[in-house]
Amino acid sequence: MQWREHISVDPNVCHGQACIKGTRVMVSVVLDNLADGASREEILRDYPSLTDESIHAALAYAAELARERVVSLTA
Repeated sequence: MQWREHISVDPNVCHGQACIKGTRVMVSVVLDNLADGASREEILRDYPSLTDESIHAALAYAAELARERVVSLTA
């Protein structure tokens, strides 16, 4: 999966937040929906401009960010 083919960052769109290309749907919105337990089918229904590939790209983008950044967790 080449997430770069599906995700863009434009300072003039959504305040420069990562979005699914060709939409104003932020990657964080897709990830928040998945984290809240929404199925791919529910997300695709709620955001008809998305594709299954764009949801997969959002996950791949998040995985790459997780490899690059460490967040300390407190007990």
